[in-house]
Order: sequence, then C-alpha cells, then structure tokens
Amino acid sequence: MQVLLSGLRSVHNVASCFRSADGAGVEKVWLSGFTPDVYDKFGSERIQFTRVSLGAEKSVAWERVDDSAAFLLGLKKLGWQVVAVEQTKTSVNYVDFKPADLGKTIFVFGHEVSGVSDEVLDVCDTHIEIPMHGEKNSLNVSVAFGIITHHFANA
Repeated sequence: MQVLLSGLRSVHNVASCFRSADGAGVEKVWLSGFTPDVYDKFGSERIQFTRVSLGAEKSVAWERVDDSAAFLLGLKKLGWQVVAVEQTKTSVNYVDFKPADLGKTIFVFGHEVSGVSDEVLDVCDTHIEIPMHGEKNSLNVSVAFGIITHHFANA
C-alpha cells in the first residue's frame, strides 16, 4: 500500500500522516503540489514536522512528484489501482471497498478544505469515503489518513 498526499497545506497534518504511515506499514508516501515535507526551502529540517512525526520520515520511504494526475496515470499503466479518499457522488463506504491487490494500490488524499482536485479524481479508479454521522461533513485529513491506512493494513 502506498499513498499520495496531493496539495496538503499543513506541516502538522503531513507529519501526522507520516507517523500513521509508519504505524500502518505504508510502503511509500508520495508528496505533490505545495505539500510540505520535512525540509524547508533552505534544506533545513522543519522542527514542527519532526516534533509531530517523531522521526517517521526516516522510517517511511517518501518522494516528491511534480504532477499528481500524470504520476497516477503512470501508475495505472503499470497495473496499479488508484483510490481517492474523498466524498463524491460515486464514492463508496471504505469498509465496502476491497482492493484487488493491496501491494499495488495507492490511496490519494487531498487538500484540507477543497479535497482531492477534480483533475486527480478523474484519474482515480474508485472513490471511497468515511461515513459521517454528526453535524460535520468531514474529518481532519490526518485522522482520515490514519483510519484508512490502518483499516486496509489490517483487512
């Protein structure tokens, strides 16, 4: 299982995703757009990142890609299943989704407010969601990340 963080803005959220990725045994985290990583523009470690991730950026493989949609199209050509974690008209409850091969599945998480972009959603094979039962219609992206990655790691 791999993941793509596409256009996240918060250092705290990304670092939290890394910590959850380590706990769930995620093979690799891909970052795209303005998603922050452990290093600032000067190449120095972001203290905010390492305090939240507790070093998970060292135990989880990660890499940047320039264009989320093009990257995902390339994976699909190699037989990967691309799954957006996003509430859409076609999304299904994550507990009802069964990946064809978890080793060749990538889950895509998007911006904290606007979610996965339409361009990226169009590339995805499936959209899954976490049902909401309260007044709020979504979870924090790092919380959703933890739920999804741990669920599929233990499915």
